[in-house]
Amino acid sequence: MKNRLSILSRFSITAIALGSLSFAWSAAAQNRSPSQTGSAASLTANDKTFMRKAVKGGMMEVAMGKLASEQGQSADVKKFGERMVTDHSKANDELKSIAEKKGVKLPSKEPSKKWKSDKDYMDAMLKDHEKDLAEFQKEAKEGTDPDLKEFAERTAKVIQEHLDLARETQSKLQ
Repeated sequence: MKNRLSILSRFSITAIALGSLSFAWSAAAQNRSPSQTGSAASLTANDKTFMRKAVKGGMMEVAMGKLASEQGQSADVKKFGERMVTDHSKANDELKSIAEKKGVKLPSKEPSKKWKSDKDYMDAMLKDHEKDLAEFQKEAKEGTDPDLKEFAERTAKVIQEHLDLARETQSKLQ
């Protein structure tokens, strides 16, 4: 009888200890700051909006770049289009990876845009890259997530190169 009581009390103590540890672990997980979890909750609404706009814009750049590389009249425009496809595909993949890590759902619908001439395409690229550069620089400066800020800062440098190249290519068309 004493042996049975000893086994029963050991079992009870073990169960209580495991229950306490589980409770403590659960409480600690709830008290973690959002930035420690890497979830969408750690991102501000502005960060999420930036991500969604950036991936939409990037997909548009890829789609238009493919069209320019295939149907552009000028060799410079075709080359510019190829560069857009390469650079924006890479940036989109990186942004999608960050979004997946953070639990943010990004749009995936491919845009369809067309233009009438190489000049129209380059005018659109110039305007778009000016707007994108400002948005990426703002996110790099004011964003709250370190991964997203670093992405925005690095990508802003590439967008600046695109803007310079768009100006150069556009000037050759006039």
